[in-house]
Amino acid sequence: MLLPPRGTAHIRRATALALVLSAALAGSLPAQAKDLKIGFSQVTLQSPFYVQLRDGARQAATQGGDTLVFLDANGDISKQNNDVQDLLTQKVDVLIINPVNPDAVGASLEAAKARHVPVIAVDRAINGEVATTIGRDNVKMGNLSGSALLAALKAKGVTSGKVIEIQGDAGGTVMQQRRKGFHQAFDGSGFTLIEGPYSEYMRANAVTAMQDLLQANPDVNAVVAHNDDMAMGALQVLKERGRQDVLVAGVDGLSEAIEAIGNGDQYVATALNDPTYLGQVAIDTARKLAAGQAVPPFVDAGTEVLTKANAGQVNHTSTFGEYRPAQ
Repeated sequence: MLLPPRGTAHIRRATALALVLSAALAGSLPAQAKDLKIGFSQVTLQSPFYVQLRDGARQAATQGGDTLVFLDANGDISKQNNDVQDLLTQKVDVLIINPVNPDAVGASLEAAKARHVPVIAVDRAINGEVATTIGRDNVKMGNLSGSALLAALKAKGVTSGKVIEIQGDAGGTVMQQRRKGFHQAFDGSGFTLIEGPYSEYMRANAVTAMQDLLQANPDVNAVVAHNDDMAMGALQVLKERGRQDVLVAGVDGLSEAIEAIGNGDQYVATALNDPTYLGQVAIDTARKLAAGQAVPPFVDAGTEVLTKANAGQVNHTSTFGEYRPAQ
């Protein structure tokens, strides 16, 4: 004799028990890297680099089914601290900060800590307790670009002389690190580095600086700048003065610079600093933190030196050349 009601009830009870156990176990596990709300407080959007950094992060978040809540501090540290409070109020799972000032977001870090929200510093370091910092080795980038410039000079038979260095912002960590890398490349080379004025990474400022520097140093052999935008400004002045003999190098992988490297022999090197990929790495790291995975204190997003030999192999249809790590 069959007893289907009793068997059916037994199956229902077993299924219900399994669901209860599953729910209990799920509640005890770390948050999974899906359906996350990720907050992003950025220094400014007054730069193509930072626009692409935001877009890279937004694209990566959307593709993974997560939500990116983005706020622009517009270069104002007070606004940035208020923005972070806003993001925390919105109950973000992870917070990404690209700081206006590395020393002035302490209150924001404390607020995030109180809410148990991990903080990621991106592009610029924060002087405080963060889960990790995502960026690139700026000393390495300066060294790669400087070494390629030195090699190009030697290939022309120039083994000593003057190299003008157009600098970024006074006191900035990126400026200091790229300068260190450049100086390492030329240390003991027979060339003298002439440190130019701080030009705030702006082409117009570099044009003015280069006009004065060229007048004061007509025997210059090369120019190296802390970013490609300033290097392009220097190149403009050199061409206007008929000084195609002076070689130029920069950093960041600006598409315009990559074109100049591929099409000529005067702009000889840059190092990739792809902001879109940097944003993607930031989102990937946020997911790892949310899932309870271990993340190193510094996540290097990677770089590559570009010269005429490989500039044509890099996709640069956007504002910056695309960096992809070797598989």
